[in-house]
Amino acid sequence: MIMLRKCLESESGSSRTVLCGYIDHFQSTVSHDVGWGCGWRNIQMLSSHLIKQRQEARQVLYGGSGFVPNIESLQRWLELAWEKGFDPPGSDDFDRKIYGTEKWIGTTECAALFRSFGLRARIVDFSTRKATEVYGPMDRFLSKGKVGSSVSVSSGKESYRDSSVLPGIQGKGHQVLARWVWKYFSSSNADRSGNHRVVLSEKSPLYFQHDGHSRTIVGIQTKSERNGMQQYNLLILDPGERTGALEKSLRENAGWQKLIKRGTHTLKKPQYQLCYIDPGIASGEELEELKDIHSVLHEL
Repeated sequence: MIMLRKCLESESGSSRTVLCGYIDHFQSTVSHDVGWGCGWRNIQMLSSHLIKQRQEARQVLYGGSGFVPNIESLQRWLELAWEKGFDPPGSDDFDRKIYGTEKWIGTTECAALFRSFGLRARIVDFSTRKATEVYGPMDRFLSKGKVGSSVSVSSGKESYRDSSVLPGIQGKGHQVLARWVWKYFSSSNADRSGNHRVVLSEKSPLYFQHDGHSRTIVGIQTKSERNGMQQYNLLILDPGERTGALEKSLRENAGWQKLIKRGTHTLKKPQYQLCYIDPGIASGEELEELKDIHSVLHEL
């Protein structure tokens, strides 16, 4: 992230960027998890940030070990979360067993895993469907092609229900997602030292899910166009990219844009989902409430 910040600061123009803090990149490997492991790799990336940046998270995650587990260990931790009663419907979908398998996971499993440690993992949906027809969180159905009965899309005071059709993500809709990401990262800036066009946020990275793949959003860049609109670039670490190639491109400040920058015109799926981690540790009644996972639906 230090190298990425330097590369962004060296760019010309009047763009503004907000980045998360420390994070390690975890790549999928041909000999192990290519084709199914991206969800676990994103959990590893989020874990690396939380262990480094948040003391309270470091103390509770993975028994206070202070390191990021491998995929097999994470599968065990998820099964333990299910045994504790986190996300019963998701647990049933996997028949309460995932260790040693190559089953796809998504934001629901990510949230259940982190919530089992008391972390306040939240899920946000962006969809072309009507709010009353959202079968969310979506990843529960994507990998198996299921269509279930509609569920309440809610999360405390952030509950949204509306009968109007949501505009597509491609076109106007993609600006909704980008503006949400910008507001999320820029709502809490921890470090404005150095180039004022690139600042660090206290916010956690975002687990970024769509049908078939997931990645990690580590920041966002915006630039004003002549018509007054904002042009956004999501800054993404992809488990499908080679860690060595990423490091080399950032160190040499050459070619990293193709590996990390993703303009909103690339958002062509009908539904996207984000998972983020709010600060603090839940306990008591709040921890019990976290066992039921709901998503928040955002619209134009």
